[in-house]
Amino acid sequence: MRPALLRLDGVEAGYGDMIAVRGVSLEVRTGEIVALIGSNGAGKTTTLRAIGGLVPVRRGRVDLDGTRISGLPPAAIVAGGIAHVPEGRQLFPTMTVRENLELGARTPESRRRRPETLARVLELFPRLAERRRQLAGTLSGGEQQMTAIGRALMARPRLLLLDEPSLGLAPVVVAAIFENLARINRDGVAILLVEQNVTRALRFAQRTYVLENGTIALEGPSARLSADERIKRAYFGR
Repeated sequence: MRPALLRLDGVEAGYGDMIAVRGVSLEVRTGEIVALIGSNGAGKTTTLRAIGGLVPVRRGRVDLDGTRISGLPPAAIVAGGIAHVPEGRQLFPTMTVRENLELGARTPESRRRRPETLARVLELFPRLAERRRQLAGTLSGGEQQMTAIGRALMARPRLLLLDEPSLGLAPVVVAAIFENLARINRDGVAILLVEQNVTRALRFAQRTYVLENGTIALEGPSARLSADERIKRAYFGR
């Protein structure tokens, strides 16, 4: 079994007086693809934001390679090897595709290797090579999602956090993006995926965690969960 790259142990996090996730424990092993699924408001986005340092961890801990990262500023977490592709992409619309991509290279090491990484990103996403001088705000939804993923890759992460990468996109575009995510994973990047398309998430990930009301309700190999009657009733109406 591969070692754990990321481990959450009893994590509680939220906003103001509201606790969005409580007692969440999960792990992502080196080079693994893990999905986190659940209904709207279950706490999926909050979990990703807690990992990335964007929401404070009130209890429990988040470890990367066995070292505690909960409590560190987001920049330090990125420097440790975690990059986050947020829901809604959050690009700078009046900057070009290339400028948005280059913003992802913020650490000394990623800045040093920026030309090499940029070449790899444009190889993965040829459409971005064609659009590199175009303003990000004029791109299609699929092109914006590619840019957001490419920007995260510019940080040269070991773990990629993806929040709803298929949201609002046509099926053919979604298929292309997931093909690229598979290639990124084959390059050795682990993936923790939050995805509203449960069927695709279960097919894509090796293991899956199910969040309900801020807690982990089910976990296990994705193939096993796909056959679980509770999953079928909750997500497939069977």
